Amino acid sequence: MNALVPLPVLLPLCVTGLKLAIGPRLQRFQRFISLAVLGAVLVLSVLLMIAADRHGPLSVHLGDFAPPIGITLVADRLAGLMLTVSSAVTLLVHVYSLGQGMADRDDQTPVGVFHPAYLILVAGVSCTFLAGDLVNLYVGFEIMLVASFVLLTIGGTATRIRAGSTYVIISLFSSVLFLVAIAMTYAFAGTVNFAQLAGRLQEAPDGARTLLEAMLLTVFAIKAAVFPLAAWLPDSYPTAPAPVTAVFAGLLTKVGVYSMLRTQTLLFPGHRLGDLLMLAALASMVVGILGAVAQTDLKRVLSFTLISHIGYMVFGIALAGRGSISGAIVYVAHHITVQTTLFLVAGLVERRDGTTELTRLGGLAKSAPLVAVLFFVPAMNLAGIPPLSGFIGKVGLMRAGIDNGGGWAWALVAGSAATSLLTLYVMAKVWNLAFWRDAPPGAEGEGVVLESAGDEPGDDEDDEEAPAAGAGSGRPVPAGAVVSAGLLGQSITTTKRLPWPMLLATGAAVALGLLYTVLGGPLTTFTEAAAAELLARTPYIEAVLGR
Repeated sequence: MNALVPLPVLLPLCVTGLKLAIGPRLQRFQRFISLAVLGAVLVLSVLLMIAADRHGPLSVHLGDFAPPIGITLVADRLAGLMLTVSSAVTLLVHVYSLGQGMADRDDQTPVGVFHPAYLILVAGVSCTFLAGDLVNLYVGFEIMLVASFVLLTIGGTATRIRAGSTYVIISLFSSVLFLVAIAMTYAFAGTVNFAQLAGRLQEAPDGARTLLEAMLLTVFAIKAAVFPLAAWLPDSYPTAPAPVTAVFAGLLTKVGVYSMLRTQTLLFPGHRLGDLLMLAALASMVVGILGAVAQTDLKRVLSFTLISHIGYMVFGIALAGRGSISGAIVYVAHHITVQTTLFLVAGLVERRDGTTELTRLGGLAKSAPLVAVLFFVPAMNLAGIPPLSGFIGKVGLMRAGIDNGGGWAWALVAGSAATSLLTLYVMAKVWNLAFWRDAPPGAEGEGVVLESAGDEPGDDEDDEEAPAAGAGSGRPVPAGAVVSAGLLGQSITTTKRLPWPMLLATGAAVALGLLYTVLGGPLTTFTEAAAAELLARTPYIEAVLGR
């Protein structure tokens, strides 16, 4: 079973090479092998999660070189669960992207871009979850950075290039800081392997340990968009195409949370910076949700709620108890799925009405009841309405805070309750504006031509006409015509009949979020075992070092 550990990283990379060799040809074959490899990664992730639960952590030393020389990959309960959830989400988002037509237009570019970049991103995420040392954790981050810049700027529009540049600058800064932290860690301990560091860092001077902990937390807080290091996120994510924004919001920030969880439990048990983490968690929850209250664009609303709910996960990490760690793991799995789903729904709204600006939307509950249901369920899940999985995670965290009994813990419990109520308010605001009220006059997206329900390709006589305000021409344009920059530099051709792959993928994501509720008991039992394993540290160390 140990031989399966590297495959979630290697399979997407190998298929990426094949896709680059194929180029823009054989579009159907490219779609098939993309879906096949993502499905295979999901199956492998489930197998690794089950094996880690039954037999303990699995480890492999690539090239059979023992630490600290070789590359070590480790799959324990936490890594297995994160791999499974992320693999399921990336598979659904890829199906959604095919429906949106992103990859279908790769024949207009010299090389098929979207498929390879997306698979490289998946490989980077898997590498991060499986990394057994700081260097390969860094490598996983850099793989994701390269792929994410391509995906953020796909289409080459000015807005996306500007937002992507901001994202890359911030990411490069955190990468440099990460390299400095790795170098300092090696200087202190003579290794960067997690299992070896777990013992050697305990012998380091307290000042050196605190410095290393602070540097690594800063790096991971930037990746996770923890306040006050989250200013880059609301301007970077909403400009990207809906599938890209969805997978970024769902996964990339959680990679930072996962890294905090791994290093704080394994390398810095009884950490000195717990109070600082609690302050950051409280500030993230409060500032993030207040930012969401002030927004009028659906994508920006969701971006600020993302920052806010990262605070719940940091809350659990800061308390550093078995119950809080278990609650944090539940909430990470829940939030990956729910946040991704909400951004996919935002893409459906944009595809249908040409905008996500709430002041220009309305009447969707009547005109698009399926989209309304697909929004309502994950929105209530995010707000923590019982008995949904968001409620399960929040109750676990708040119970851990009450059991802790400290002043900061009580402040976080109060902040969590207030944030949950404000999240419900924000979701109700979105529902009222976009779905419940009547559509305002002229609600069509500026510069985007709507296709009526009766339009058929090539049926020029029945084409409706709409002003091409965004095209700058001021001339009527037939429905379905390309008039403004959108996906891959083309327009988002809005249509009342949403592509079935987009609806199927979004519906499956909603069902996955509900599955966490149905399996709430087994999920909580699993995360409690994962938390106990993380805090014990011994199973991980023995699996890697063999003693």
